[in-house]
Amino acid sequence: MLISEFAKVTELPVDTIRFYIAKGLLKPDRSLKGGSNPYQLFKPEDVTAARMIRLQQTLGYTLGEILALNEEYRAGEHSMERTIEVLQMQIERLQQRKAALDAALTFLHGKVDWIKSGKPGSAPRLEDYQC
Repeated sequence: MLISEFAKVTELPVDTIRFYIAKGLLKPDRSLKGGSNPYQLFKPEDVTAARMIRLQQTLGYTLGEILALNEEYRAGEHSMERTIEVLQMQIERLQQRKAALDAALTFLHGKVDWIKSGKPGSAPRLEDYQC
């Protein structure tokens, strides 16, 4: 399928798809000539790859990490142990982010409560929370 159809199927903007191609995250076939530029032809596996990229981004992976992991996978260098290692590292990172967000939310709730109660005493200070 051509990029316009691929965009519809994946629900990604064409610019995002081009960005993923430029970064090496997607590798469409370019063998079909279309004037001076070859057409980019996408396969069903590319749809799966695009969905995985979006999922990995949602899980907090950077594009660099996604590229490295995908290259590992394409090279057949993935194993159950490596998959578990990668997932556990990301769980730890997300737990750290969650702790920081929880602290920030506690601060904000305290600030709202302080304002609602007429600002008695000193305001909650962000430094008192481990954000």
